[in-house]
Amino acid sequence: MMRLLLVVALVLALAVPAIAAPPASQMNTGCGLGALVFKDGKANNSLVLQVIAQILNGGSGVFGITSGTSECTPVAKTASIDRLNEFADRNFNDLARDIAAGKGETVTTVADLLNVPADSRPAFYRNLQARFTEIFPSPTVETAHVVKSITTIAAQG
Repeated sequence: MMRLLLVVALVLALAVPAIAAPPASQMNTGCGLGALVFKDGKANNSLVLQVIAQILNGGSGVFGITSGTSECTPVAKTASIDRLNEFADRNFNDLARDIAAGKGETVTTVADLLNVPADSRPAFYRNLQARFTEIFPSPTVETAHVVKSITTIAAQG
């Protein structure tokens, strides 16, 4: 009897559209593998399909959010800070030289990674140069301190 009730409930859930179906452009299931399987709102009119999509998302939603895949959009600020950390670590000495000079390829790349508008870049470069000793307070400064200082300066305009 219990199986029969479960089958009837499953059939009804598949056959009856959701009472308040969201627009086709909106998915209640977020992002991940389920969002890829049910692209273009194909699961929007069925509660069961939305549940299946959510189950398929599982841990892939977390991966998708952090990597920008599986129909997910990464958090832009976090992604750019991660890239800035990696860039600063790999180009540490060149970055220090260019900040001291107030110009150069590495500070241009930093401005790109932080999405500094083109018309604001000369002032950004001057601010970095003027605050060099704050960014690089000692020869043994950690990359994390350099990046935090740079992002603070960028946020101040």
